Amino acid sequence: MMMACVTTVSYSILVNGHQTETIVPTRGLRQGGPISPYMFLFIAEGLSALLSKAEREKRVEGIKVKRGAPSN
Repeated sequence: MMMACVTTVSYSILVNGHQTETIVPTRGLRQGGPISPYMFLFIAEGLSALLSKAEREKRVEGIKVKRGAPSN
């Protein structure tokens, strides 16, 4: 049962309030492996760039974290 939790991972994200198709990763990294932190930063940078581009193209909008906070 524990291995099923580790080997049957799938992801789905919300984009503009709509759920994407399920994403099933085909490769993985071991947590705590020497390359894991670098891969995290590499992927996070790519995701940030894609989100910034989508915002510039008015395909997504920023959110306010609290009343009176700036929206971007």
